[in-house]
Amino acid sequence: MLLNQCPEHNQPLVAADAAALGIAGVEQAEHYLKARDGHAATPMRALPELAGELGIGSLHVKDEGKRLGLSSFKALGGAYAVMRLVLEEAGKRLGRAVDVGEIGDASVRAIAAQMTFCCATDGNHGRSVAQGAGLVGARSMVFVHAGVSRERVAAIARFGAEMVRVEGGYDHSVREAARVAAERGWTVVSDTSWPGYERIPGLVMQGYTVVVREALRHMPEPPTHVFLQAGVGGFAAAIAGHLAILFGAQRPKVIVVEPARAACIYASAEAGRPVKIPHGQPTVMAMLECHEPSLVAWRVLSRLGDAFMTVDEEDAVAVMNRLARPAGNDPAIVSGESGGAGLAGLIRAAGDKGMRGALGLGSNSRVLIINSEGATDPGRYAELVGMAPEDVARARQPA
Repeated sequence: MLLNQCPEHNQPLVAADAAALGIAGVEQAEHYLKARDGHAATPMRALPELAGELGIGSLHVKDEGKRLGLSSFKALGGAYAVMRLVLEEAGKRLGRAVDVGEIGDASVRAIAAQMTFCCATDGNHGRSVAQGAGLVGARSMVFVHAGVSRERVAAIARFGAEMVRVEGGYDHSVREAARVAAERGWTVVSDTSWPGYERIPGLVMQGYTVVVREALRHMPEPPTHVFLQAGVGGFAAAIAGHLAILFGAQRPKVIVVEPARAACIYASAEAGRPVKIPHGQPTVMAMLECHEPSLVAWRVLSRLGDAFMTVDEEDAVAVMNRLARPAGNDPAIVSGESGGAGLAGLIRAAGDKGMRGALGLGSNSRVLIINSEGATDPGRYAELVGMAPEDVARARQPA
């Protein structure tokens, strides 16, 4: 674990990030979300038994495993950005403001049909972009790298996306998607950002802030600590940014957790600037296997991330199994390989005297964890947990 030593730590967000992640932004994201079929707030689970074991006051897990049929919080980001971009284009062509309630109108769909959205993905973001394009009647092209499983590719294709396989890792697929999109006039909807490309990733992050709004509605008191998993960092930055805007100096401590095999945010915190790390062994936490941070995300996390830490492969698998087979009256939760990384960080920190002290974890701590994905690859989940995800859900309903 590394405490934040960046000179910008605890400094205010830059204006663009504050606007994207603020109250008006989340209200607009919720407005769009309510227009979607199947919208429902995801559940919040209290785990008092595990909280007691960890020596903290309370532990709440926001379970994104059923979000809009995609089994991931990513359903809130890419699809939201696609819808926003289509309606903005419709507004330009029709010469008036176009609201999300008009998303099914023939005039809007005719405009959407002329638009192609593309992205690179480890799995979940691509499903969201593809779903959003399908909702508005646009075309989607999704670039996947060699490490994306066939099951995840098939899950994206089911939403009507055209799939493009790319050699190398996630970062290679990001560059290839951007290159081809520039050649063909497509719109890139990425969950990572680079110089000159920030606004659309900001919209993706804005969609993620809905998770915070829902979580706070169901917590008796605001959290004192939030452990947030990171790939390129967009999810962690969105949650941390909105909490900082809501609570100011009283914001909860934010601990950013990554796989030890793909810890580009940790490396950036060590260097004091965004850095790209070399590719090594793949991690079981496939949705977090990123080697270069999003510039927008780093700009937020360098200010609001209070600590950065890594977890090992066995930590992630242990959390999947613990959530599937809880102690006492704690509810069972289906958590995918990447979904429980934040909880893995909490468990590691709570078991280390030095980390506990540095983070101020104790009997009065109220910790929020976000289970960012369910069983997005059911076969892999069953292999690692020894139970099918539907059997976990049936075996232990929430108390």
